[in-house]
Amino acid sequence: MSRIYLDACSIIYLVESASPFHDAIVSQLRRHAADPASRLLTSRLSCLECRVLPIRDNNQDLVQAYDRFFSADRLLIVEVTAEVILSATALRARYGFKTPDAIHLASAIEETADLFLTGDSSLARCTEIKVEILENT
Repeated sequence: MSRIYLDACSIIYLVESASPFHDAIVSQLRRHAADPASRLLTSRLSCLECRVLPIRDNNQDLVQAYDRFFSADRLLIVEVTAEVILSATALRARYGFKTPDAIHLASAIEETADLFLTGDSSLARCTEIKVEILENT
């Protein structure tokens, strides 16, 4: 069983077929899809980050696409708990990450994700979890 954490940018690449990393994330997730026990994880924060622009642009098709993604059976949405905030605070202090990035990393760590997928290479500095940077394929 694998537990793969997707930050908001990974979800945007996936749902919106956004270049240049859509193919990279699809390829990565395909490797884990065969295992019915595998899970995707993301923070409740991703729901906010991914849906703001489509709502602002009144793009109902995209809002619905995100709603389908966030209600998928094999997706676990991590709540922003007190423990996540404490962990994010320590990560932000240690590495200087932006608050949303620290919350994503802390969420993945608290939920013992096996892998953190992102397009943001600066997050690879985090040594508390295995971070994989999506590469343009």
